[in-house]
Amino acid sequence: MSFQQTLKQYQLQLAFVLLLLVALYWQIVPGMVNDWIKDENYSHGFLVPVVAGYFFWQRWPELKEKVVAPSNWGLAICVLGLLQLLVSWLGSEYFNMRSSLIVLVAGMVVFLFGWELLKGMGLPLGYLLFMVPIPYILYDMVAFPLKLFVTRVSVMALKLAGVVVMREGNIIMFPATTLEVADACSGIRSLLSLLALSVAYSFFITLSSRLRFVLIFSAVPIAIFTNALRVIGTGFLAQWWGAKAAEGFFHEFAGLSVFALAMVLLVGLGALLKKISPVSGGAA
Repeated sequence: MSFQQTLKQYQLQLAFVLLLLVALYWQIVPGMVNDWIKDENYSHGFLVPVVAGYFFWQRWPELKEKVVAPSNWGLAICVLGLLQLLVSWLGSEYFNMRSSLIVLVAGMVVFLFGWELLKGMGLPLGYLLFMVPIPYILYDMVAFPLKLFVTRVSVMALKLAGVVVMREGNIIMFPATTLEVADACSGIRSLLSLLALSVAYSFFITLSSRLRFVLIFSAVPIAIFTNALRVIGTGFLAQWWGAKAAEGFFHEFAGLSVFALAMVLLVGLGALLKKISPVSGGAA
């Protein structure tokens, strides 16, 4: 029996399974959406389910014809997902609590439809991980060294341009004012969004697997480079206008401009890699 036929024949049972998932996560998912609203680091979370849905729709002509071969190994994956949910709920650990939904859905796919269906749905399901905010302990582990690196590079560039400046940690000191390189200027915010977008973009265009990884991981240097430009530009303006150059409208405008530049660089690199990719034909 094909996947499409199975969905039609067992739609009531599948609806019941969906209701069970809603009952399990009816408090967890809204809390995650609230993080998307309140924390600008994860505002891209609203886009992730849409992109995952597109990936599923793109693969639907192939998926619907796959032969269903349920596997009891799916139960083991479901149990693992439920244990992940229980342990993280007892410990109030939100990342594992939220990501357990993806593990549980993967287990259900294997149990109800088989490994071939999970392989075909691997990209849409895996992409959903980008909607889950990372643990703050991991966020701080990445953001702090990024802040120091961006500060160091920016100060070097300012000195080469003849600007009188000193650095103390992530503090940039000018003769008339002092600036702090905050998390938003470290590149971590751009990096989280760019990684999600680079994965999506790498599958929208035709690339070999090797070049696809190059495009995805290019998000890291692009995010760091563009945010260093932001700090350098702010440093030049702060020399003449003081700390107000890093506040208010200019700060927000600089953030949007930097992300727009990062997107242009990412798209440009993708177009270049597409030209040299040995893969031809339609989207991979």
